[in-house]
Parts: sequence; C-alpha cells; structure tokens
Amino acid sequence: MLNRANLFCLAVSFTLASLGGLRADDAKPAAARSINVLLVTGGCCHDYDFQAKAIQLAAAERGLKVQWTVVNDGGTGTTAEIDLYKNVDWSQGFDVVIHNECFANTTDPDYIRSITDPHKAGVNAVVIHCAMHTYRAADVDDWREFLGVTSRKHEHKSNYPVKVVKPEHPIMAGFPADYKSESDELYVIEKIWPGTTILATSTSEKTGKEHGVYWTNQYGKARVFGTTYGHSNETFGDPVFLDTLIKGLAWAAGQ
Repeated sequence: MLNRANLFCLAVSFTLASLGGLRADDAKPAAARSINVLLVTGGCCHDYDFQAKAIQLAAAERGLKVQWTVVNDGGTGTTAEIDLYKNVDWSQGFDVVIHNECFANTTDPDYIRSITDPHKAGVNAVVIHCAMHTYRAADVDDWREFLGVTSRKHEHKSNYPVKVVKPEHPIMAGFPADYKSESDELYVIEKIWPGTTILATSTSEKTGKEHGVYWTNQYGKARVFGTTYGHSNETFGDPVFLDTLIKGLAWAAGQ
C-alpha cells in the first residue's frame, strides 16, 4: 500500500520513468506512444498532493507512458475560478484531462462552459470523486452532462463491495469478484446521463439502492471515464483502485 514515505522514495525513479520521454510519432501503434495528460486538482476536502503523486506513480508502475502536466490551484475553498480555464487554449495539446478538483459552489455558467466546451469538441477526460460535486450549486447542467452522472451528496465512509455489471469492458478486465473498497464515501447518483454506461456499482448501507461507482461517458466527441471513489489516501494506495483508474486513463486516451 502506498504511503507518504513510499511516494517520496519513488519520486526520483518516477520522474525518470515517466517524464523524460518525448511524444512518439503518430504512425506508431497507440499502445507504444506516450500520452500527454493534464491533471487538474485542488479545492476542498482532500490530500491532492498525495493523490496526484499516487496517480503518476501508478501509471509509471503499470507501464503507461505519460507526459504529465499538473495544475494544483484554487486553494482549499469551494468557490475558486482557477486561472487555467481562463486561457481559451487551456486544453490544447492534451490527449486526456484528469479532473480531480473540488469546487462545489462555483456557479458562473460561462466559466463552467469554458471547461466543458473543449471536452465536447473532443478532449478526452477522467473524472474522480469530488469532480462529481464540483459546480453542483450551478443552475446549468453542462458539467453534469460532461461527467455522465449527477450527484449532489454522499453517504458515510465504509468498505463498500463493488459489483461489476460490464465485465466485458476492458477497464473492468481482471477486477476481483470479491473486492471491497478501502474506506471511502459512496456518492448518491441522482441521474445517469444518456451517453453513460455504468461499469460497476456499490450498494448503499442506508437505503439498499445501487449507485454507479465506475462508468464511461460519451460527451460530444470526448471519451470520459469516471469514478466516485477517491476520497481517502487509503483508496489512492489500493492496487485495485489504481489498476482500474489507469485502465480508465488508457481507455480515455484510446489505448
């Protein structure tokens, strides 16, 4: 299991393994080429530095070739509008954008659409945990349609069993039948948007209702992979969660 000491000790080897290479020529097979990933993180409620390092190390350890750009901005509140998205070309050149930010009370529609419009035009994405509650106070649905699910609240932390409902999907290949999450929050899914395919579910210990916890979404021209798990550092040290997350990243990138 990853912890702060593991991450610190592996930092040098990760940097050499995953940041040193140039992008391959497009003529090479997709599996052989490096993908250019933007990781956007920050906001309320989570250890984003730890999580960002865990994601990067997981990709390197699983042989996924990635060039990383990490933006951690917006402080620890819930209302930030980060400078990145104010640049009209913020997404240019990236194969996948990972959204692991948490700004529930940012509501400006134009700002939100400055993020969703490039995705609709074809910028692929991975969305993690509190990204589902980001912009939840907004009146417009653009962000929620991009995510593929609508959620405005979560239930208590627990070790939730995960049931795979699409075992044939490559992201779920090899997922253990008896898997339980590390201590994490179950997000209540109010709505599943038309482009979404639920890959796996967990069941509420309060209501008995199943909620999607891993899924894919087709948003315009973009491929989106999402998970509502990712609250705790224990989750970001869990090999099964990290395997699934990196498979989702590879899938979003077309690999």
